[in-house]
Amino acid sequence: MINGFGSTYAARAVLGALIAALPIVAHAQEWPGSKAGEPPPQVEGMPELLARNLANFDDLDFNVYTKQDWENLHKSHAEDILVHYPDGHTTTGNPDHIKELAFMWTFAPDNRITEHPVRFGTADGGWTAVMGYLDGTFTEPMVLPDGTTIEPTGKAYHLPMATLGRWNADGTMAEEYLFWDNATLMQQIGVGQ
Repeated sequence: MINGFGSTYAARAVLGALIAALPIVAHAQEWPGSKAGEPPPQVEGMPELLARNLANFDDLDFNVYTKQDWENLHKSHAEDILVHYPDGHTTTGNPDHIKELAFMWTFAPDNRITEHPVRFGTADGGWTAVMGYLDGTFTEPMVLPDGTTIEPTGKAYHLPMATLGRWNADGTMAEEYLFWDNATLMQQIGVGQ
């Protein structure tokens, strides 16, 4: 780094990367987020199948999931869906998936998803990617798989989560990848270190 050349070069590289990213940022503005209680955003030029799958996913999180309306899970989930969870285990089929999902309400009866600030997918609608937040309050005892219980702390959580969905020709997800951080959840509700 003679005469500060390394610093100048690094600054130019960062500036160049930012300038190169501008079209990506502008393009990202074409993918507006969505909120519960509002109609799905319309994006000019978005393929109809992708728009339908994203709207279906919004309904899944904002209504079916949040209201535990499991009898309507089939509208977005194939009956034999393969679901991948953050800890690496999987379930096959809606009954086992519902058992996994329902756990959240045992300790947080107000568990919900009310926004998807990030939502996009492939032009053919075969894949969607949605980021949202799980919100709730730890007000009931949490019974762990080994039978031990964690007493409620009354603390709220605002947990980032993401879902990658692979959609089939019937317009339902055949495979779902779920991502969230359980350690962050435990910290937010006051039981993690």
